[in-house]
Amino acid sequence: MPYRYHKHYTREEARALLPEIRLWLKRIATLRETLEKYEQRVTALMADRNDVGGETVNSLVRTLADIREVFCEFQKRDIQIKDLERGLIDFPAIIGGKEVFLCWEQDEDDIEFWHELDAGFAGREPL
Repeated sequence: MPYRYHKHYTREEARALLPEIRLWLKRIATLRETLEKYEQRVTALMADRNDVGGETVNSLVRTLADIREVFCEFQKRDIQIKDLERGLIDFPAIIGGKEVFLCWEQDEDDIEFWHELDAGFAGREPL
């Protein structure tokens, strides 16, 4: 049976990426706050029937591009973001010859759990 994912992580490989992933999650959170501010400005300008072009829209578009760039860091590594608010991340892995996810949440110190591909957080098992 072919695997769903091209890249599979050992626990050590996934663990080594955690410092970088923590930075990416912080960057996304910061960019999302910035994006919300620009969206509020654009909405206010539109409500007053003002021209919404210019620096505000340019900044909003740049912020969207920056967010996309960070998401691409996850995508190109086959790392799954399952819940952005919680920082819930899944790494494709092979355990006992079976394709599964190593599961990590940003407030956890280490990767301690795994689950079946379709089980989700509720199906987490200790490694």
